[in-house]
Amino acid sequence: MNAEARIGELKLELPPPPKPAGVYKPVVVVGNLAYVSGHGPLKSDGTLMAGKVGSEVDQQAGYAAARQTGLAILSTLRAHFGSLDRIARVVKTLGMVNAAPDFQQHPAVINGFSDLMSQVFGADHGVGARSAVGMGSLPGNISVEIEVIFEVTG
Repeated sequence: MNAEARIGELKLELPPPPKPAGVYKPVVVVGNLAYVSGHGPLKSDGTLMAGKVGSEVDQQAGYAAARQTGLAILSTLRAHFGSLDRIARVVKTLGMVNAAPDFQQHPAVINGFSDLMSQVFGADHGVGARSAVGMGSLPGNISVEIEVIFEVTG
């Protein structure tokens, strides 16, 4: 089953693709790699999921924010390529968690993103190399920011 069919099967609602909040491009393609700029947890109503994980929101809320960030990234990819079926695989993910100083479960939070990619692209192609790190702050106090490199076809 292809990615577009999985989106429908999973009944996923993609938010509108976010507009750049600075001087950058949301996606840059070099050869067969798509470099996706950092995205936050944009919801369909245009709001962002915010709060420092471990003090203002709990780990589960962080996981949900990482999953929502994945939906925003999928929206950007669909807008750029016209179809998610052009995505061959996840190559590398950098997940940044807006974390309280004593919070240590950054990988568990970013699993919200990785689990979604695995569901959409399959276990073999939806899971790539990954880093999950804590940050002292993120823009707008968003809970998570994620950037990704994808392999593309066509």
